[in-house]
Amino acid sequence: MSDLFPVRLEAARATRRGRTLVGPVDLELDGAGTTVVIGPNGAGKTTFLRMLHGTARLGGGRIRWNCTTEEARHHQCFVFQQPVMLRRTVMQNLIYPLRMRGMSRGEAEDRARRWAARVGLGSMLTRQAPVLSGGERQKLALARAMITEPKLLFLDEPCASLDGRAMREIEEILQEARAGGMRLILSTHDMGQARRLADEVLFLLHGWLHDRGAGPEFFTQPATPQARAFLNGDIVE
Repeated sequence: MSDLFPVRLEAARATRRGRTLVGPVDLELDGAGTTVVIGPNGAGKTTFLRMLHGTARLGGGRIRWNCTTEEARHHQCFVFQQPVMLRRTVMQNLIYPLRMRGMSRGEAEDRARRWAARVGLGSMLTRQAPVLSGGERQKLALARAMITEPKLLFLDEPCASLDGRAMREIEEILQEARAGGMRLILSTHDMGQARRLADEVLFLLHGWLHDRGAGPEFFTQPATPQARAFLNGDIVE
C-alpha cells in the first residue's frame, strides 16, 4: 500500500474563472488497483484527474493525501491524451525526467534502454520523437512517465484515436504496471477498455460524481439511472 494513500477529497471543487467545472466531490481512494473514470463528453473527467493531480485550480474544499502535498506530487505522473514530446530523440525524451532528478547520464541511459525495450521502442532510441506514429508517441509518453517509477499514474484517455493493436499493447503495459504495484487512475470513453482495466469505476456527469462501484459489478448493476442509461448507450443529459 502506497504511503500516498488514502487520499481524501472533502467537498473538493475545480473552478475556472469563477465557474465550477467539477464538484463538490467527497471521495476516498485507497492505494491499490486501477480506477477508471467514465462519463459522457463534457462530464468533467479530464478536470477531475487534473484536480487530483494538482494542475486544475481548487476553488473550494480540499484534497488530503496521506503525506505532504509536495511529497505526493513527487511520486505521481500524468500522461495526457495528446502526448507532449520534446523535440529530441526517443532516448533524450526518456532520460530527461531522470536527469532532472539528478541521475547520472550513464545510469539514465541504461534505464532508458530497458524501458524502451519494455514498450517496444528499443530500436527507435535515435529517432526523433515528433516523427513517431500516434501509438509510438503514446508508448513513449507512458515510458517517460513510468521510468521514474511513480507510485501513482494518471492517464487521460490514453488510447484515444489509436488502432486496436496499439490499444492492446498499451493496455498490456498498464496491466503490467498495476501488477507491479503502481496505482492507476485513468479516464476513457471506451467501455470495452473500462471493463478490461477497471478494479473500480467512477461515473461523472455534469461535474458530479453520480455513481461508484467495483469494476465487474458496476457494469451489470449500476446504482443510478443515469449510469445505467450511459452504459446502455443512451444520451444522458
